Amino acid sequence: MPLTGAWATAWMTLSAQVVSARRAELNTLDRDIGDGDHGENMDRGFEAVAGKLDTLPAEASPADVLKLVATTLISTVGGASGPLYGTAFLKAAIAVGGLDRLDPQALVALLTAARDGIVLRGKAELGDKTMVDAWTPAVIAAAAVQKDGGDVVALLRAAAEAADRGAVATEPLVARKGRASYLGERARGHRDPGAESTRLLLRAAADAADVS
Repeated sequence: MPLTGAWATAWMTLSAQVVSARRAELNTLDRDIGDGDHGENMDRGFEAVAGKLDTLPAEASPADVLKLVATTLISTVGGASGPLYGTAFLKAAIAVGGLDRLDPQALVALLTAARDGIVLRGKAELGDKTMVDAWTPAVIAAAAVQKDGGDVVALLRAAAEAADRGAVATEPLVARKGRASYLGERARGHRDPGAESTRLLLRAAADAADVS
């Protein structure tokens, strides 16, 4: 069951809903080790995305949706999150450009390109206590499902579950990037807010596949 632009639209609609519902939690996580506005920034960005989805034609491809998300987040989200997520969705759009339907191979390419975009923009590596720590295990899990012949729903579920574990795994880490890195050992015991928002977005991707 390949995924179409309708899935990408549902993914972004669910993302906007979950980010809004978890805004305060994301702010709290960011307040512990950052400047406390990650939830506000993400909510503003995805509210703007949700408001623009209706401007897309009914036959919009997944890449069309992802490109709209990228440009909207870059122009509306402050701090580091806007450029990082904007780059992720832009690279994802390029990876699946020209495809009306996404099979498991295309989905792995989408997720990999998004992760690589974040790495390129943020210069972060696995273990730095950033959103990369949720994206990378998601990519690895997705590739494993594709290799085993799993379908797109199984692939996205595996990616979401791996991102869940990756976000939790940031809690004992000492941050090596961003404002949290200034805290040194005091950053231990706190979940990275970017990894948490990544977890929410990838869970929304899987939930959208269930209903598409």
